[in-house]
Amino acid sequence: MSVDGRVAIVTGAGGGLGRCHALLLAEHGARVVVNDLGGNVDGSGQGDMADRVVEEIRDNGGEAVANKASVATRDGAKSIVEDAVNAFGTVDIVVNNAGILRDKSFKKMTLDEWDIVINVHLNGTAYVTWHAWPIMYDKNYGRVIFTSSVSGIFGSFGQSNYGAAKMGMVGLMNNLAREGASHNVRTNCLSPGAATRMTASVPGSTIDPDNPNPANHPGLVSPAVLYLAGEDAPNGRIIQAMGGRFSSNMVYTNAGVDLGVDASFETLEPEMEKVLDMSEAQAGSSFQSANA
Repeated sequence: MSVDGRVAIVTGAGGGLGRCHALLLAEHGARVVVNDLGGNVDGSGQGDMADRVVEEIRDNGGEAVANKASVATRDGAKSIVEDAVNAFGTVDIVVNNAGILRDKSFKKMTLDEWDIVINVHLNGTAYVTWHAWPIMYDKNYGRVIFTSSVSGIFGSFGQSNYGAAKMGMVGLMNNLAREGASHNVRTNCLSPGAATRMTASVPGSTIDPDNPNPANHPGLVSPAVLYLAGEDAPNGRIIQAMGGRFSSNMVYTNAGVDLGVDASFETLEPEMEKVLDMSEAQAGSSFQSANA
């Protein structure tokens, strides 16, 4: 596999999706930094989950080290990348998987509940990537994976903080895919679905994260991560993975109307049917094409 000998960071790798990603990367020869604060799904507490995954990797003949820092602090994110360099000399792959939930309708959500989810998911992803980016950029090789979600791409009730962070990752990916392309640093998004501690915490869930349904096992998502971490990875794509089914999400635009410099509400209103008609939409941006 093309990850053989590569150095991979996997955040939030103490359980669920992250653990499966780390185990699969290690199985195929990657040396792995297993990051996990070891706390609860809401972000509180700490634990030794990262140590257990490192032990599991080593018992299977792989190489791994643990890091228990929070991705949501700049110093914590820096320490994750420093541990990779100190242990293995470099960073080739960053899988941004760490996350928490504070689900509540927007009306009932506190700003603290908004901030902490944005900080862990979006800022934490940016912080870790920012510290690893110069290393990959300078050596002309890097693979960066963001963990997005249908909650952001399509929307979900009661997850405005989570969804905003997850869609923010798509925007970050769109930009970094362009910035890294000339230096063979490729950035993509994963949109996963699986039975995990996080999904089990959603009100009404019947998921047992310690005994996940085989049809919804987190390990069924990890093959997509292995591909996105490899030499043949695409750039700037969203891969959706759940239960062994894999597909792509993409932003589409239509031709719209061009009303020129004399555009006004009076000239726009009669054309709104054309503006809203997506029957012949194509991937990409009409503004981008016009200004290219």
